[in-house]
Amino acid sequence: MTPAQSQIAERVRAAAAQKRPLRLRGAGTKDFHGGPLDGEVLALDALTGITSYEPSELVVTVQAGTPLAELEALLQAHGQCLPFEPPHFSEGGTVGGMVSAGLAGPARASVGSVRDYVLGASLVNGRGELLTFGGQVMKNVAGYDVSRVLAGAWGTLGVISELSLKVLPVAPAEVTRVFDCSQAEALRLLNAWGGQPLPLNASVWQAGPGATVGRLHLRLRGAVAAVQAAGRQLGGEVLPPDAADALWGSLRDQRNAFFAETAAQGLDLWRTSVPQTAPMLTAAGLAAPLIEWHGAQRWYAVPPGGAAELAEAVRAAGGWAAAFRPAAGRRADPAPLAPALMDIHRALKAAFDPVGIFNPGRLVAGL
Repeated sequence: MTPAQSQIAERVRAAAAQKRPLRLRGAGTKDFHGGPLDGEVLALDALTGITSYEPSELVVTVQAGTPLAELEALLQAHGQCLPFEPPHFSEGGTVGGMVSAGLAGPARASVGSVRDYVLGASLVNGRGELLTFGGQVMKNVAGYDVSRVLAGAWGTLGVISELSLKVLPVAPAEVTRVFDCSQAEALRLLNAWGGQPLPLNASVWQAGPGATVGRLHLRLRGAVAAVQAAGRQLGGEVLPPDAADALWGSLRDQRNAFFAETAAQGLDLWRTSVPQTAPMLTAAGLAAPLIEWHGAQRWYAVPPGGAAELAEAVRAAGGWAAAFRPAAGRRADPAPLAPALMDIHRALKAAFDPVGIFNPGRLVAGL
């Protein structure tokens, strides 16, 4: 163990002996989300630094407390990136927090999720033991790929201390095209384009307050010839590069007007996930959503306590819905897990954190 890992392990052993909850904290940029923030704060800012980076191998190993911006700057200097576009929300977010939250940005539907890029991980479990899973290449995974289970677990299974991540080269060409259309037409277009060999990377549809016609932005990314050919086929207006960068960045970090207006009006922000082919969802009194991921992720501004009809419409479409960012001064209960997933999480929790000291209730109420 490194000195930083040893100190964390000692804290964990002491907390476990006293059955004292610990609240794992990198930079706190996602404290607004999930269940209660209970327990004594265990700061992870001592776990910093790039352990190794092999640009030719497309893999980087990094300490979990390393600022995400620092890692992204290093990758950018070598023409590489984290293609799933992890959100920052605010300054200071860490690599460990990125994996623990398991959140991805606009390109998620085309390039995969955070867990798809986790090759290996080291963590301190609820007994104060340092465990290592996976490695630095895709082929060395044998048995259960435990390191990927940590993505989206919100720190409930252990203290991530180090991560090995797959990275990719920055695409040689990119363009954002804009189309004026209704929500129904946007979904129809996205479904049609999704069945064609096009270099689709990200999409978003949104309309202004009270409007029925909005704007569909479609980002094409890939080889120069493929992007140019797709542009000629699809048409639409080309968004200037600076404006395109600002748009996708505002969506990634939820600085877009849709999210700002939701907060300003005292509404809860709900995240829904449905099949990409799902039709428009209707619920009384709700404004048009912001739609990402080629139709699969749809954000709704909902009055506090008024999401029952939306949740039912989402379930009927074969998806799930959860409060993502409650109105100021409130916290939302974690979204309930399906019975099969709950059984798996209980088993994992018992194995990794038998006393239940890590982030209690953050991912699952009462656990």
